[in-house]
Amino acid sequence: MTIVENPTITVTGGVDTHAEFHVAAAVDANGGVLGVDTFATTTAGYRQLVAWLAGFGDISLVGVEGTGSYGAGLARHLAGKGIRVVEVDRPNRQARHRAGKSDSVDAIAAARAALTGTASGVPKSRTGSIEAIRVINVARRSAADEWIAIINQMRHIVFCAPDEIRARFNDLSPIRLARTCAGLKPRRSSGDIVRFTTLSTLRELGRRALFVRDQKRNLDTEMRPLIRAFAPALIEVHGVGYDTAAKLLVAAGDNPHRLRSEAAWADLCGVAPIAASSGKVQRHRLNRGGNRQANSAIYRIMLTRMSNDERTKAYVARRISEGKTMGEIARMLKRYIAREVYKSLPTTI
Repeated sequence: MTIVENPTITVTGGVDTHAEFHVAAAVDANGGVLGVDTFATTTAGYRQLVAWLAGFGDISLVGVEGTGSYGAGLARHLAGKGIRVVEVDRPNRQARHRAGKSDSVDAIAAARAALTGTASGVPKSRTGSIEAIRVINVARRSAADEWIAIINQMRHIVFCAPDEIRARFNDLSPIRLARTCAGLKPRRSSGDIVRFTTLSTLRELGRRALFVRDQKRNLDTEMRPLIRAFAPALIEVHGVGYDTAAKLLVAAGDNPHRLRSEAAWADLCGVAPIAASSGKVQRHRLNRGGNRQANSAIYRIMLTRMSNDERTKAYVARRISEGKTMGEIARMLKRYIAREVYKSLPTTI
């Protein structure tokens, strides 16, 4: 059926995103459903989706689920067309209990969330230098995790090995263990199959460990100049290293102006205070929400400052004298650190 364009109608779109297809819904100004359709996750599919929405009237905005994953390409395409995009969280359990669960239902819910303002978050643009840092950091973190996993495997093999092998390798540092094992030349002619296979396995693990270590160092070399160039003030913050800076920048995104305020940044990092007071007891509890990578970065900054920053040590001592627990003090420190970090974030990337 041919849809005749009606520019007098204001259309709000909603998209439930998937790996191979997106389900889109269009609603009018009152939330009435105008249509639901499915489109491929390709450039051609994105064009068809926009044309389909425009066929109902003027597109005011589009709510997209998963703008950081399956919906990233569509969000970029819509933004490139000048269409306002808001990030939509998946429906909560209460809403799904009432309306059920299907792609069409989720798409309609996304459109209505965008229309009513329930969904108002601005998605990351993913078009600048911070996106480059994010991509590098993904590979860098996997290399670091693999290094730890390989060393742990080698430690376990050494611990269970014959006494001669255990005495030779047990007390070596991780890098010396990897280098020593990588240079092993076990001989099968010894007749001891357990000894031969243990040494040959340690050799292969050692070589693999050195490979991922070199890979991580190469990625560090590639990432650090990007961070220095685009966030020099952040690197100067006490306790911030390149790893923590990368996590914080990725959390902020290429368009940090989407963060409305310093309080919004604290909420994003999961360090905004949550009241847990009752009667005469005034306190706040742990915030388990927000971006957990950014939260872990702020936590690492806090640990660094607690160990070598005199101002932080004095603050901790004062709060302890006031009867605060270490958990409460940590939450206060993380909130203060988030405020300082926010002031050091680049306003334009």
